[in-house]
Amino acid sequence: MKLLVDGGSTKADWIAIDDEGKVLFTTQTLGLNPEVLTKEQIISRLDDKFDISQNKQKAKQLFFYGAGCGTDRMKNFLSEVFKGYFKNAEITVHEDTYAAVYATTPKNEQAIVCILGTGSNCSFFDGKVLHQKVQSLGYIAMDDGSGNRFGRHLLRGYYFNKMPKELALEFEAEFNLDADFIKANLYKEPNPNAYLATLAKFIIKHKENEFCKKIIFKELKKFAKNYIMQYDNCREIPVHFVGSIAFYLKDELTEILSQYNIKIGNVLRRPIDGLIAYHILNK
Repeated sequence: MKLLVDGGSTKADWIAIDDEGKVLFTTQTLGLNPEVLTKEQIISRLDDKFDISQNKQKAKQLFFYGAGCGTDRMKNFLSEVFKGYFKNAEITVHEDTYAAVYATTPKNEQAIVCILGTGSNCSFFDGKVLHQKVQSLGYIAMDDGSGNRFGRHLLRGYYFNKMPKELALEFEAEFNLDADFIKANLYKEPNPNAYLATLAKFIIKHKENEFCKKIIFKELKKFAKNYIMQYDNCREIPVHFVGSIAFYLKDELTEILSQYNIKIGNVLRRPIDGLIAYHILNK
Protein backbone atom coordinates (compact mmCIF):
# COMPACT_ATOMS: atom_id res chain seq x y z
CA MET A 1 0.00 0.00 0.00
CA LYS A 2 1.25 3.47 -0.94
CA LEU A 3 0.16 6.59 0.94
CA LEU A 4 0.06 9.95 -0.86
CA VAL A 5 -0.39 13.05 1.27
CA ASP A 6 -0.97 16.67 0.35
CA GLY A 7 -0.28 18.33 3.68
CA GLY A 8 -1.26 21.94 4.19
CA SER A 9 -1.22 23.91 7.43
CA THR A 10 -5.00 23.72 7.80
CA LYS A 11 -5.63 20.17 6.60
CA ALA A 12 -3.90 17.23 4.98
CA ASP A 13 -5.52 15.07 2.28
CA TRP A 14 -4.56 11.37 2.39
CA ILE A 15 -5.06 8.77 -0.33
CA ALA A 16 -4.01 5.13 -0.11
CA ILE A 17 -3.48 3.30 -3.41
CA ASP A 18 -2.36 -0.18 -4.36
CA ASP A 19 0.34 -1.04 -6.91
CA GLU A 20 -2.12 -0.61 -9.78
CA GLY A 21 -3.25 2.80 -8.64
CA LYS A 22 -6.60 1.64 -7.24
CA VAL A 23 -7.76 3.89 -4.42
CA LEU A 24 -8.07 1.92 -1.17
CA PHE A 25 -9.25 4.76 1.03
CA THR A 26 -9.21 8.53 1.34
CA THR A 27 -9.26 10.58 4.50
CA GLN A 28 -8.30 13.96 5.87
CA THR A 29 -6.40 15.01 8.98
CA LEU A 30 -5.79 18.37 10.47
CA GLY A 31 -2.72 20.13 9.08
CA LEU A 32 0.71 18.60 9.75
CA ASN A 33 3.02 21.59 9.36
CA PRO A 34 6.21 20.66 11.27
CA GLU A 35 7.08 24.32 11.75
CA VAL A 36 4.21 24.80 14.19
CA LEU A 37 3.51 21.31 15.60
CA THR A 38 5.34 19.04 18.03
CA LYS A 39 5.95 15.33 17.46
CA GLU A 40 3.19 14.52 19.95
CA GLN A 41 0.68 16.77 18.19
CA ILE A 42 1.45 15.19 14.81
CA ILE A 43 1.05 11.65 16.16
CA SER A 44 -2.20 12.64 17.87
CA ARG A 45 -3.59 13.89 14.55
CA LEU A 46 -2.61 10.60 12.86
CA ASP A 47 -4.13 8.51 15.65
CA ASP A 48 -7.33 10.51 15.36
CA LYS A 49 -8.08 8.99 11.93
CA PHE A 50 -9.16 5.33 11.97
CA ASP A 51 -8.11 4.55 8.39
CA ILE A 52 -4.60 5.79 9.06
CA SER A 53 -4.05 4.28 12.49
CA GLN A 54 -5.52 0.90 11.50
CA ASN A 55 -3.47 0.61 8.31
CA LYS A 56 -0.14 2.06 9.44
CA GLN A 57 1.54 -1.37 9.46
CA LYS A 58 0.40 -2.07 5.88
CA ALA A 59 1.94 1.04 4.35
CA LYS A 60 5.05 0.25 2.29
CA GLN A 61 5.64 3.76 0.96
CA LEU A 62 4.65 7.21 2.17
CA PHE A 63 5.01 10.26 -0.06
CA PHE A 64 4.34 13.40 1.95
CA TYR A 65 4.19 16.82 0.29
CA GLY A 66 3.82 19.38 3.00
CA ALA A 67 3.71 22.99 4.10
CA GLY A 68 6.62 23.79 6.40
CA CYS A 69 8.91 21.22 4.74
CA GLY A 70 11.10 23.66 2.84
CA THR A 71 14.21 23.11 4.98
CA ASP A 72 16.25 19.96 5.59
CA ARG A 73 15.72 20.30 9.33
CA MET A 74 11.95 20.18 9.02
CA LYS A 75 12.04 17.40 6.41
CA ASN A 76 14.25 15.30 8.67
CA PHE A 77 12.10 16.00 11.73
CA LEU A 78 8.90 14.95 9.98
CA SER A 79 10.58 11.93 8.35
CA GLU A 80 11.63 10.66 11.78
CA VAL A 81 8.11 11.08 13.13
CA PHE A 82 6.68 9.14 10.19
CA LYS A 83 9.35 6.42 10.42
CA GLY A 84 8.35 5.80 14.00
CA TYR A 85 4.67 5.66 13.11
CA PHE A 86 4.70 3.83 9.75
CA LYS A 87 7.34 1.28 10.74
CA ASN A 88 7.24 -0.74 7.50
CA ALA A 89 7.17 2.18 5.09
CA GLU A 90 9.82 3.92 3.06
CA ILE A 91 9.35 7.63 3.82
CA THR A 92 9.75 10.48 1.34
CA VAL A 93 9.09 14.06 2.44
CA HIS A 94 9.00 16.95 -0.02
CA GLU A 95 7.92 20.55 0.38
CA ASP A 96 4.34 21.14 -0.77
CA THR A 97 5.46 22.87 -3.95
CA TYR A 98 6.44 19.51 -5.45
CA ALA A 99 2.84 18.34 -5.15
CA ALA A 100 1.74 21.48 -6.97
CA VAL A 101 4.33 20.88 -9.69
CA TYR A 102 3.39 17.25 -10.26
CA ALA A 103 -0.32 18.12 -10.34
CA THR A 104 -0.16 21.12 -12.68
CA THR A 105 2.87 20.80 -14.93
CA PRO A 106 3.22 18.34 -17.85
CA LYS A 107 6.29 16.15 -17.61
CA ASN A 108 9.60 17.86 -18.51
CA GLU A 109 7.94 21.24 -19.10
CA GLN A 110 9.09 24.46 -17.49
CA ALA A 111 6.74 26.52 -15.35
CA ILE A 112 6.52 28.81 -12.38
CA VAL A 113 4.41 27.07 -9.77
CA CYS A 114 2.70 28.93 -6.93
CA ILE A 115 0.80 27.96 -3.82
CA LEU A 116 -1.88 30.31 -2.54
CA GLY A 117 -3.76 28.71 0.34
CA THR A 118 -3.28 29.06 4.08
CA GLY A 119 0.26 30.16 3.22
CA SER A 120 2.00 31.12 -0.01
CA ASN A 121 4.99 29.96 -2.00
CA CYS A 122 6.46 30.24 -5.49
CA SER A 123 9.12 28.22 -7.35
CA PHE A 124 10.54 27.80 -10.83
CA PHE A 125 10.45 24.23 -12.17
CA ASP A 126 12.99 23.67 -14.95
CA GLY A 127 11.39 20.39 -16.05
CA LYS A 128 13.31 18.32 -13.52
CA VAL A 129 14.26 20.36 -10.47
CA LEU A 130 12.64 23.09 -8.38
CA HIS A 131 14.45 26.39 -7.94
CA GLN A 132 13.40 28.84 -5.26
CA LYS A 133 14.59 32.41 -4.95
CA VAL A 134 12.64 33.29 -1.81
CA GLN A 135 13.25 31.30 1.36
CA SER A 136 10.08 31.46 3.41
CA LEU A 137 10.31 32.91 6.90
CA GLY A 138 6.78 31.77 7.75
CA TYR A 139 3.42 33.41 8.15
CA ILE A 140 4.49 36.30 10.40
CA ALA A 141 7.11 37.75 8.05
CA MET A 142 5.94 36.59 4.61
CA ASP A 143 3.04 34.67 2.99
CA ASP A 144 1.88 37.53 0.74
CA GLY A 145 -1.52 36.85 -0.84
CA SER A 146 -2.29 33.94 1.47
CA GLY A 147 -5.35 33.09 3.52
CA ASN A 148 -3.63 33.98 6.76
CA ARG A 149 -2.66 37.40 5.40
CA PHE A 150 -6.28 38.08 4.44
CA GLY A 151 -7.41 37.02 7.91
CA ARG A 152 -4.89 39.40 9.48
CA HIS A 153 -6.17 42.28 7.32
CA LEU A 154 -9.76 41.57 8.32
CA LEU A 155 -9.00 41.51 12.05
CA ARG A 156 -6.98 44.72 11.81
CA GLY A 157 -9.67 46.40 9.72
CA TYR A 158 -12.30 45.43 12.25
CA TYR A 159 -10.38 46.39 15.38
CA PHE A 160 -9.01 49.64 13.93
CA ASN A 161 -12.58 50.59 12.90
CA LYS A 162 -11.63 50.75 9.22
CA MET A 163 -14.14 48.11 8.13
CA PRO A 164 -17.46 49.53 6.84
CA LYS A 165 -20.18 49.24 9.48
CA GLU A 166 -22.49 46.90 7.56
CA LEU A 167 -19.60 44.63 6.72
CA ALA A 168 -18.41 44.69 10.34
CA LEU A 169 -21.86 43.59 11.51
CA GLU A 170 -21.74 40.61 9.13
CA PHE A 171 -18.21 39.82 10.29
CA GLU A 172 -19.40 39.83 13.92
CA ALA A 173 -22.30 37.53 13.09
CA GLU A 174 -20.08 34.98 11.35
CA PHE A 175 -17.05 34.83 13.65
CA ASN A 176 -16.22 35.02 17.34
CA LEU A 177 -14.43 38.35 17.53
CA ASP A 178 -13.94 38.46 21.28
CA ALA A 179 -10.41 39.71 21.92
CA ASP A 180 -9.58 36.93 24.39
CA PHE A 181 -10.74 34.29 21.92
CA ILE A 182 -8.67 35.78 19.10
CA LYS A 183 -5.55 36.11 21.26
CA ALA A 184 -5.90 32.55 22.50
CA ASN A 185 -5.97 31.31 18.89
CA LEU A 186 -3.03 33.48 17.91
CA TYR A 187 -0.75 32.87 20.88
CA LYS A 188 -1.84 29.73 22.73
CA GLU A 189 -3.43 27.32 20.26
CA PRO A 190 -1.53 25.37 17.56
CA ASN A 191 -1.65 26.58 13.95
CA PRO A 192 -2.31 30.31 14.40
CA ASN A 193 -1.73 30.69 10.65
CA ALA A 194 -4.54 28.23 9.96
CA TYR A 195 -6.82 30.10 12.36
CA LEU A 196 -6.21 33.36 10.49
CA ALA A 197 -6.86 31.61 7.19
CA THR A 198 -10.32 30.48 8.34
CA LEU A 199 -11.34 34.14 8.19
CA ALA A 200 -10.35 34.40 4.51
CA LYS A 201 -13.62 32.84 3.34
CA PHE A 202 -15.30 36.07 4.45
CA ILE A 203 -13.16 38.22 2.18
CA ILE A 204 -13.82 35.86 -0.75
CA LYS A 205 -17.56 35.90 -0.06
CA HIS A 206 -17.49 39.71 -0.10
CA LYS A 207 -14.84 40.17 -2.77
CA GLU A 208 -17.00 42.68 -4.67
CA ASN A 209 -17.13 44.94 -1.61
CA GLU A 210 -14.72 47.82 -2.10
CA PHE A 211 -13.04 47.32 1.29
CA CYS A 212 -12.40 43.62 0.55
CA LYS A 213 -11.49 44.22 -3.09
CA LYS A 214 -8.79 46.70 -2.08
CA ILE A 215 -7.20 44.16 0.28
CA ILE A 216 -7.39 41.37 -2.29
CA PHE A 217 -5.74 43.36 -5.07
CA LYS A 218 -3.10 44.80 -2.74
CA GLU A 219 -2.07 41.34 -1.47
CA LEU A 220 -2.14 39.62 -4.86
CA LYS A 221 -0.07 42.41 -6.40
CA LYS A 222 2.46 42.01 -3.59
CA PHE A 223 2.58 38.28 -4.31
CA ALA A 224 3.18 38.91 -8.01
CA LYS A 225 5.94 41.46 -7.36
CA ASN A 226 7.65 39.78 -4.40
CA TYR A 227 7.42 36.18 -5.57
CA ILE A 228 6.61 35.62 -9.25
CA MET A 229 8.62 38.52 -10.62
CA GLN A 230 11.77 37.25 -8.89
CA TYR A 231 12.11 35.06 -11.99
CA ASP A 232 13.36 36.76 -15.15
CA ASN A 233 11.44 34.30 -17.35
CA CYS A 234 8.08 34.83 -15.65
CA ARG A 235 6.63 36.34 -18.84
CA GLU A 236 7.90 33.51 -21.04
CA ILE A 237 6.46 30.43 -19.31
CA PRO A 238 3.08 29.62 -17.73
CA VAL A 239 2.46 30.39 -14.07
CA HIS A 240 0.43 27.65 -12.40
CA PHE A 241 -1.41 27.89 -9.07
CA VAL A 242 -2.63 25.49 -6.42
CA GLY A 243 -4.69 26.36 -3.35
CA SER A 244 -8.11 27.57 -2.30
CA ILE A 245 -7.18 31.27 -2.41
CA ALA A 246 -5.94 30.95 -5.99
CA PHE A 247 -8.95 28.83 -6.96
CA TYR A 248 -11.60 31.21 -5.60
CA LEU A 249 -9.76 34.36 -6.70
CA LYS A 250 -8.76 33.12 -10.15
CA ASP A 251 -10.41 36.05 -11.94
CA GLU A 252 -8.61 38.56 -9.75
CA LEU A 253 -5.30 36.74 -10.21
CA THR A 254 -5.76 36.67 -13.97
CA GLU A 255 -6.49 40.39 -14.05
CA ILE A 256 -3.48 41.29 -11.92
CA LEU A 257 -1.03 39.06 -13.78
CA SER A 258 -2.23 40.43 -17.11
CA GLN A 259 -1.19 43.89 -15.92
CA TYR A 260 2.38 42.57 -15.77
CA ASN A 261 2.08 40.59 -19.03
CA ILE A 262 2.27 37.31 -17.13
CA LYS A 263 0.30 34.34 -18.44
CA ILE A 264 -1.72 32.38 -15.89
CA GLY A 265 -1.68 28.61 -16.39
CA ASN A 266 -3.53 25.85 -14.56
CA VAL A 267 -5.33 26.70 -11.33
CA LEU A 268 -6.28 23.82 -9.02
CA ARG A 269 -7.90 23.89 -5.63
CA ARG A 270 -6.19 20.68 -4.50
CA PRO A 271 -3.31 18.80 -6.12
CA ILE A 272 -4.13 15.37 -4.70
CA ASP A 273 -5.83 13.95 -7.83
CA GLY A 274 -2.89 14.99 -9.96
CA LEU A 275 -0.57 13.27 -7.51
CA ILE A 276 -2.35 9.94 -8.08
CA ALA A 277 -1.79 10.15 -11.82
CA TYR A 278 1.84 11.14 -11.30
CA HIS A 279 2.60 8.24 -8.97
CA ILE A 280 0.86 5.71 -11.19
CA LEU A 281 3.00 6.83 -14.11
CA ASN A 282 6.16 6.83 -12.01
CA LYS A 283 5.68 3.74 -9.85
